[in-house]
Amino acid sequence: MTQSPSGSSWQEAETFLEAHPEIEAFDIVLHDANGIGRGKIIRRHELMGLYTGGRHLPISILGLDIVGEDVHETGLIWDQGDGDLRAWPIPGTLKPLYGTNPPRGEVLMSMYHLDGGEMTSDPRHALSRQVKAMAAEGLHPAGAFELEFFLLDPKFGEDGYPRPAAAVLDGRRSNWTEVYSVDHLHGMEPLFSDIYRAAEAMGIKAETVISEYAPGQYELTLHYRTEVMQAADDLVRLKRIVRLQARRHGVVACFMAKPVEKYAGSGMHFHVSLQDAKGRNIFAEEIEGQWTDTIRHAIGGLRATMGESMLVFAPHANSWRRFVGQSYAPVSPSWGVNNRSVALRIPAGDVKARRIEHRPSGVDANPYLVAATVLAGIRHGLRHRIDPGPETTGNGYQGKDDLPIPGDWREAIRAATDSAFLKEALGADMHRTFTAIKAAEYQRVARTIADVDYDLYLHAV
Repeated sequence: MTQSPSGSSWQEAETFLEAHPEIEAFDIVLHDANGIGRGKIIRRHELMGLYTGGRHLPISILGLDIVGEDVHETGLIWDQGDGDLRAWPIPGTLKPLYGTNPPRGEVLMSMYHLDGGEMTSDPRHALSRQVKAMAAEGLHPAGAFELEFFLLDPKFGEDGYPRPAAAVLDGRRSNWTEVYSVDHLHGMEPLFSDIYRAAEAMGIKAETVISEYAPGQYELTLHYRTEVMQAADDLVRLKRIVRLQARRHGVVACFMAKPVEKYAGSGMHFHVSLQDAKGRNIFAEEIEGQWTDTIRHAIGGLRATMGESMLVFAPHANSWRRFVGQSYAPVSPSWGVNNRSVALRIPAGDVKARRIEHRPSGVDANPYLVAATVLAGIRHGLRHRIDPGPETTGNGYQGKDDLPIPGDWREAIRAATDSAFLKEALGADMHRTFTAIKAAEYQRVARTIADVDYDLYLHAV
């Protein structure tokens, strides 16, 4: 038996198997730079071996692009002979999958070298590194992500574009925005009931659901976690749950940042606060509205590092279509109180629950890398006591910021590649892997001729 570097134990697997004699197989899942779950489905009799000896997986699994092809520039493929490393289960993540037939379970994995050292191109290790650095400074981040997404018809409309899914309850259709409509939610009640049951089976506290600000768009909120790693785990698992349950009900769950041109895109807002060793929220002010230096410096650090970090928050070509005025997606590193037009929002409410809502990320971003980068930005602000500048009041889409963000994907790739901050935030290996994958994906998109090219130029030039 090999000692697990992740801290997992065979007793967890033994107890689970005894409690779930019906489960026949298990999804073993680790997440790559794009946040895509990759791994295998193993049979029941293989689970104990997974916990006693890990599972060999090729190093290249962490060097894949969005379509699952090798990116040689990561240095993770032939430079190292595409050798096997060892993936180990994450303690506490062995859970049953709701509604599978035959019954299956799922366990999250993380990658390690054969000698037990962390494979630092694994996004989970990047976040773990920042959490440990904060702990060494006496700080403990807590947080939660919001999940926005579209439910779409499997068939495109007559115009060739995606259209909202019909209600799974009775087939009724609506092409209107329906924001905050409770009656509209009733049409998807069977699907959301299954999502909640699946989340509960995994120990995920999925909470409020709303009809969001576009036809077919919805939002699910997650319970605030005292451990940020748990918050990221919740998000990646909830995405898989939503996608699977939507598929079972005959609709498509879409996590593109901007699937519909004329409507708002889907964000992945990250709520974060800091606790001290006694569990006290050090963002909370003694007198409401008199911000502590801690929260001000944290915002200052996030503002100062946002430009060079935008590739993490908007990692794909489509991500950048979300950033337009009056669309609830920030266009500058602004901050403000109870203001949804800014990038860094301090929500109204209980002083004891004071937190920062980080709004730039699209739902297509990797939550482990987002959280790692945000925590590094907060640490940067606290360390250098960075003043955030004046609060934005009113319309945050108007006026210029003295700390602009990149204007497009290509500019963001260049900024991220050259960023010493992002290299420190993600770690040198994860930074190299991530930026190499993004550069390769940019080349794939750049050489593809889009339909708009034919519309504009075929008969005109």
